[in-house]
Amino acid sequence: MERVVIVLGGGGVKGLAHIGAWQALEESDLEVSGIVGTSIGALVGACLAGGMGWRDLVPLAMGLRRRDIVSLNGRALLLNGIRQSSLFHGHRLLELIRRLLPVEDYSGLEIPFAMNAVDLGSGQVEWFGTGGRTDHPLAEAIYASCALPLFYPPAELGGRYYVDGGVLDTLPLYYAKVLGADRVIAIDVAAGADSIDGSEPISQGLIGVHSRVFEIMAHLRRHTQIEDWDGPPLLYIRPELDGISAFDFSRSQYLLEEGYRATRRALAGWKEPAPT
Repeated sequence: MERVVIVLGGGGVKGLAHIGAWQALEESDLEVSGIVGTSIGALVGACLAGGMGWRDLVPLAMGLRRRDIVSLNGRALLLNGIRQSSLFHGHRLLELIRRLLPVEDYSGLEIPFAMNAVDLGSGQVEWFGTGGRTDHPLAEAIYASCALPLFYPPAELGGRYYVDGGVLDTLPLYYAKVLGADRVIAIDVAAGADSIDGSEPISQGLIGVHSRVFEIMAHLRRHTQIEDWDGPPLLYIRPELDGISAFDFSRSQYLLEEGYRATRRALAGWKEPAPT
């Protein structure tokens, strides 16, 4: 049987589009043999691998609010706040992850699943789940994959510190090979690097500049990775999400619908595997 592995990229709240994409995949009766995720893709991917379907996730997505993941670190606003590790506290995001997960640990996952995070000390990508480490709680590993620098404090796991896997690989295609993929479907919800008025991020201050720089660097890495891809046949899906902030909670319905539309269109044009 052909092994199809799904790759779910990072992009903040825009990752809700992954749920719509999964609806299209379910309706196509495509059997998924593995899921790879990073950042928000790690959270959605773990829920899916744990047995949740799009019908389970849609109401949760529609009910998601900024307060569910944002708890301002007041000390970061003080005169010496630059010494703080993040603008937000991490506990609220970790609580949300624990609340959403349908399973408590890796052994409860029904589909092989892996996610990445970046070791802040070594600068290397660390993998958790299938083919990777399983010696830390599932929820905490997901938090590590979601711990976007500046916004959330690094995750401490076993005396080492980890940040968002998207820092080095916001669309981790190559790990699909580790899961034995014969075909790969990658859903890219990250921001593009289209030309904009440079004064816009400046007007948003430190956060705006940081976010724009991260977008530019991540886009270049994704573009290079896709251009140089030499693995199994790849279906690359990019929903139309440019211009939507990674923390825009007012567009949930559109994100779900666009993830669905983009995936339906892509699947309609996907060639069937050649007979063996």
